[in-house]
Amino acid sequence: MFKNIKIVGFDADDTLWVNEPFFKEIEEEFCDLLVDFLPNHKISKELFKTEVQNLELYGYGVKAFLLSLIETALKISNYKVSNHTIARIIELGKEQLKKPVILLDGIEDVLKELSENYKLIVATKGDLLDQERKLSKSGIEEYFHHIEIMSDKKESDYTKLLNHLEIKPEEFVMIGNSLKSDIIPVINIGGQGIHIPFHTTWQHETQLENDLNNKDYHTLESVSDSLKLFSK
Repeated sequence: MFKNIKIVGFDADDTLWVNEPFFKEIEEEFCDLLVDFLPNHKISKELFKTEVQNLELYGYGVKAFLLSLIETALKISNYKVSNHTIARIIELGKEQLKKPVILLDGIEDVLKELSENYKLIVATKGDLLDQERKLSKSGIEEYFHHIEIMSDKKESDYTKLLNHLEIKPEEFVMIGNSLKSDIIPVINIGGQGIHIPFHTTWQHETQLENDLNNKDYHTLESVSDSLKLFSK
């Protein structure tokens, strides 16, 4: 049971709403477009390598993903990929930006109940315009006291956020699907975490097992289960 909590933070993608499956759909079609050059699994491997290399330059989100798709297509085809294929890749990115916002089961009920006793915030990575669009379309923006769209989610980023909110780490709990981005950094600075795994997680967000030693956090099957951890 959590005590002395003032602010509850929520990740957005795959915590509030569906996200990663849409990226997987694009990746599958991308691989199919380039199957004449490499097998699908090798294309996926090259794409991931390119994405990671570009994170420092482009950050996270659909636009960064699109640039990595184009770069990967050029690389694996030795610049022989057709203009038509590049045009289709760009269209895939635009389609991703127009995807509907599908809330995860139970999330609005949880937000409604927790907002009666705590300040709620969103702390998420991703493209600024895209995340603002999704929040606007989600119908749940009203529950949040503060929205923080972050370039990264390291310990220093959370420390800066909590200083801005003028609270101590022990007064903060973070809810999210990524151990690497949502849970471990918060615990390392003295906060608390609730890990709610999503059935699909981007490879870059996979946390190495040896980084989890002596980490005290809760893992739940559903966001609805989190309510029992908060004292009235």
